[in-house]
Amino acid sequence: MLTLAHFLTLGAILFAISVIGIFMNRKNLIVLLMAIELMLLAVNMNFIAFSHYLGDAAGQIFVFFILTVAAAESAIGLAILVVLFRNLNTVEVEELDELKG
Repeated sequence: MLTLAHFLTLGAILFAISVIGIFMNRKNLIVLLMAIELMLLAVNMNFIAFSHYLGDAAGQIFVFFILTVAAAESAIGLAILVVLFRNLNTVEVEELDELKG
């Protein structure tokens, strides 16, 4: 039988992996976006675990809103990434300091 502690431990491990991914790889923008998505999914798993064990559906409903915002964030982030790659021919974060606005 899986308990709440199992799900929270797995969520904490996934969250830690995503934080390590952000701090260890600050060069590639695609990897940074994937690490942010993994962080959101770890938080969502904790919401669902608490919602299930407390018998309340509010956490599961909140996860749908988070997933909607995460999908929009991914689409916009990848669109910006494509435009940057077309203009600068790189996805390196260090090369993106030449933006003009």
